Amino acid sequence: MKTAAIILAAGAGRRMGGPKALLSLAGETLLRRTSRIALDTGCRPVLAVVGDWDPGLDGLEVHAVPNPDAAEGMASSIRTGLTALPTGTEAVLLLTVDQPAVDAALLRRLLELFGRDPERPAACAYAGTLGIPAIFPHRLFPDLRTLQGDRGAKAILLREQTTALPFPEGVLDLDRPEDLL
Repeated sequence: MKTAAIILAAGAGRRMGGPKALLSLAGETLLRRTSRIALDTGCRPVLAVVGDWDPGLDGLEVHAVPNPDAAEGMASSIRTGLTALPTGTEAVLLLTVDQPAVDAALLRRLLELFGRDPERPAACAYAGTLGIPAIFPHRLFPDLRTLQGDRGAKAILLREQTTALPFPEGVLDLDRPEDLL
């Protein structure tokens, strides 16, 4: 199955003092780290939806897609990424840069789970709900394109018979500078 990855990284990171994607963790920007992990899963293409800054992705097989409407919120980045997908993409893995516990092994398990029933989305389960990383089949692309504002695709995941992958570490995310410590 042709599954693409879209990294949602266009946020301004106001609480972090700048774009989260450009913050460094263990000597690597969060965007490069997430891009490398997505590439390691075999997803192609890997698209990074970014703001109006240099994403620093030289040497990686990742296509940076600028989001001119990034101020609207996450929904605009999802729409921007979907618009940039090549024809024939059968599914999309959505992920962000601010979940340090996400690794290639987790994403491979999620892809494997999705492959068992590719008509249903597959998502990580944490904090009593479903969230990203998540994989959406092509049939849900029109629903993803209707998202607005700073809401992601959680409502779609909750509405569908989503296959869940337990990921308690998913609650750990980077929202404030002290979170990097």
